[in-house]
Amino acid sequence: MRKGIFGIGAAAAALTLGLSACGGQGGDTTAGTGASPAGGGKQGKIGVILPDSKSSARWETADRKYLEEAFKAAGVPYDIQNAQGDKNNFQTIADQMLTSGVTVLAIVNLDSGTGKAVLDKAKAQGVATIDYDRLTLGGNADYYVSFDNVAVGKLMGEGLVKCLTDMKASKPVVAELNGSPTDNNATLFKQGYDSVLQPKYDSGEYVKGPDQSVPDWDNAQAGTIFEQMLTQQPKIAGVLAANDGLGNAAISVLKKNNLNGKVPVTGQDATVQGLQNILNGDQCMTVYKAVKKEADATAQLAIALAKGQKPAATGSVKDTETGKDVPAVLLTPVAIFKDNVKDVVADGYVSKEELCAGEFAAKCTEAGIS
Repeated sequence: MRKGIFGIGAAAAALTLGLSACGGQGGDTTAGTGASPAGGGKQGKIGVILPDSKSSARWETADRKYLEEAFKAAGVPYDIQNAQGDKNNFQTIADQMLTSGVTVLAIVNLDSGTGKAVLDKAKAQGVATIDYDRLTLGGNADYYVSFDNVAVGKLMGEGLVKCLTDMKASKPVVAELNGSPTDNNATLFKQGYDSVLQPKYDSGEYVKGPDQSVPDWDNAQAGTIFEQMLTQQPKIAGVLAANDGLGNAAISVLKKNNLNGKVPVTGQDATVQGLQNILNGDQCMTVYKAVKKEADATAQLAIALAKGQKPAATGSVKDTETGKDVPAVLLTPVAIFKDNVKDVVADGYVSKEELCAGEFAAKCTEAGIS
């Protein structure tokens, strides 16, 4: 593990270390009764609701795997389900989990309204709650585990600036392809990258181009939106795409116009597709979020809560809707360019076999991936 590059922030590390004893124990693997167990009593059950598998491959290929590994290692009963982008299904799954006796519920909300309804119902039944990856505004979750999402956005903004500088772009027109308007994370990402790009617009160094959000992070819609952007402004010279899926949608449109590789595109999540686009020269960078650390921190919290403990978080984030501080653990993101794609492989997030298949074998060798 490359701790110097992919280490958790101090507060996150303190929380993880503080909970490690809770997560390393086995115990009764029968389902809980719906009430929080007293310390040393019957162990509870953990429910996790993931959002979809379309917006990003990470939810099924990474998050589910790491959460399952942690729960199995601790011998804690669990139920992980995916709402597949359906808000009604999200609520149905939550109802089923609460009926089945989960004592801890972790959710990745599809929007704050749906998430709040689920969290309110869980709390009314005495179930401990965790917002995983996305903060539910107004939801009053007991804990929040994610990355510093403003920092994620800043890395994307700085990455695009670096790529445009490397290309010696003069007064480039920059298009922004933002995430879902119902996802608080997308708001934070934009806050981060606009803090880098807005001064460039204000000074006249860059020209602000089309700026649009993509409903539900839908990649197909992103392609249509970006095609319209390019028609509206054919001189787009850089694309701030808020994740790898949106970035790939933009790249597909650029390819049709023989502009791929000539217009730098950002991304986030360090997906295999995103990393291959970087190796190909079609995407300038992505942001790597060490999902295993995020999943492990969440699992340790959930396991401690299922055992009737009350873990203390050393960090917090403010819920802008309620004004309350939510106990939190925030992890540190890392910018990935062609010269350090190998670090994501070395960290075990993607395998060399998957990344370097077929035509990418030579490109991987070129990038120092062994």
